[in-house]
Parts: sequence; structure tokens; C-alpha cells
Amino acid sequence: KRTLLPLLREETSSFISPCHPAVQRPELQHMVMELLKCIPLLLFLLFVSGLDHFIFSILSIIQHHSFVQYSYQTSHHLSVNVMGTSLMAQLLRGTIGALNTSFDTEVETSNLACLPQPSGMSGQQYLDTFLPLGALALLCVLQVYPFRLRRAIAAFYFPKREKTRVLFLYNKLLRQRKNFLDLQRGRIARQARQPPGLGTLLLQRCRRRWPCLRRFLRRSCAVCGTPETPRHRPCPDPDCGALYCEPCW
Repeated sequence: KRTLLPLLREETSSFISPCHPAVQRPELQHMVMELLKCIPLLLFLLFVSGLDHFIFSILSIIQHHSFVQYSYQTSHHLSVNVMGTSLMAQLLRGTIGALNTSFDTEVETSNLACLPQPSGMSGQQYLDTFLPLGALALLCVLQVYPFRLRRAIAAFYFPKREKTRVLFLYNKLLRQRKNFLDLQRGRIARQARQPPGLGTLLLQRCRRRWPCLRRFLRRSCAVCGTPETPRHRPCPDPDCGALYCEPCW
């Protein structure tokens, strides 16, 4: 019979509670990585849209400044009037009168058929292009909740395999708990060997020079990362400057 050990504060940050409604730290890291994978696709769509708009503008300028239209109009009227009532006059009216013609011609032509016909993307086409990307980003955010059901589904269909997995993880947690102190000491020692950054030095000087800013420039525990409270204890070494909460201390 095994007794479950309570999680330490450092271990709680890596534990995903299925009943927690908000996105937790391990899930947040995975979600951010999935969203970062959407950035190249978004940049590609923006590049294609910008290129389409640029080409549309160039073709519109070419069409506007290269358009030439010709208009040709002609008019022809021929009328022969024979006066008189004699036989010759009647004969001429019957023969020459047939030559009377009248017509008007109007021809318009242009080089529109030879010019490029730009057709940029409409608003609906832009919406159809970026809507799948928005749905993909929304899926990256919401996928953390279905992922919480993986272990329940695995335990329902493969209970023996899931039991073996849980025992392995629990034994691994016991081994880590046994070496927890040494692991945290090594991690803090590695952090102490690294030179502090410019921002860290600036914050330390501000805290020392203006004590009233300490409530706004709060530090965090070097082990579990909880914000500073009155119960936190600083390291006795003046050159260390590390801060620990009460459980970690």
C-alpha cells in the first residue's frame, strides 16, 4: 500500500490539474510553441496579400496611363434632284434618282484588350484566406483541454498499461524527492556563478537606494519562484542576495 506524498511547491508548477479551468504553466509553454508555429504561415499570408496589393496597384497604374482610345466618324450624303415634268426629266429621276444615298459611320476602338486586367483580392477573399489561420490559432488555444482527457481515455481502454505508467512516474517522483535538496542546491549554485544582468543590477540598486519601491520591485523565491512576502528569508551571505520562501528555506 502506497501513501501519496503531498507535492512540494516547486513540483506543483509542473503538475497539471484536470479540474483547473485556467491554462497552467506546462500547458502554456506547449500552447505558446504551437502558436509560434503559426507565425511563419501568418507571415507568408501577409507577404502574399501585400504582393497581391502591390501588383494590383502597378497594373492599375499601367492600365491608367497606357489606355488609348480612337474614335472615327464619317458621314456621306448624295442627293440628285431632277426638276421638270418632261419625259426626259421623268426618265432621269427614275434612273439617276436611284443613286441617292445617305449613311453615317461611327467607329470606336481602343487598346484595352492588350492591357493587363488587374483583379485584386476582395474583402471576402481576404476573409476566406485568414479565417482558417484564425481557426488554427483558436484550436491551438483550446487543444489544452482535450489533451487533459488523454490519460483518462488511456486508463479506460488500457488500465494495466496506465497502472504501470503511474507506478513508474510515482517511483520517479520518489527518486527525485530523495535528491531534491541536492538538485536545488546545484541549480542555485549554477545560477549564482552566472554574472547578473544589467536589469538585475539596476533593480538591486533601486531597492537599496529607494526602500519605498520594494513593494513594487518584489523579488521571488530562488527555488519555487513565488513572489516575495514578509515571510521570505534572505540568504545570510551578503554577497548572495538570494531569497527563499518559508517552505523552501
